[in-house]
Amino acid sequence: MIDTLFKQPTDNIYLQFFRYIFVGGTAFVVDFFFLYFFSDICGIYYLISGVLSFIISVLVNYIMSTKWVFNQDNINNRVIEFNLFLLISTIGLIFTEILLYFFTDIVGLYYLISKIIAAIIVLFWNFIARRVMFYGKDSLKT
Repeated sequence: MIDTLFKQPTDNIYLQFFRYIFVGGTAFVVDFFFLYFFSDICGIYYLISGVLSFIISVLVNYIMSTKWVFNQDNINNRVIEFNLFLLISTIGLIFTEILLYFFTDIVGLYYLISKIIAAIIVLFWNFIARRVMFYGKDSLKT
């Protein structure tokens, strides 16, 4: 069971989603820490901090996702792969920034609470888009 969940290469969408939650959780912790660090410790405006923390976390996410979650990709060119990954992540960042602004400045939530809500919402975009990127549009069928 442990081998199936964590070690063996897989193209099973459910196992990949499980692994993606783990990878995404790790990247989220990195993102959340640096968002707090840049905003509260360094005094940078939270929306700018969100972009800076994103850059760091997307590198963590890329390395873990390509090595462990989506390890049977259809893309042989790593430059193209990284650029597609970055494009998907950038769209996710745009969604996140809009949601951060909305929940913080419009709704009035603390910016770190807004980040948690935004991360949960954007998680689904990122997983589906990356799965399609690595496996093609028919990959969402089980």
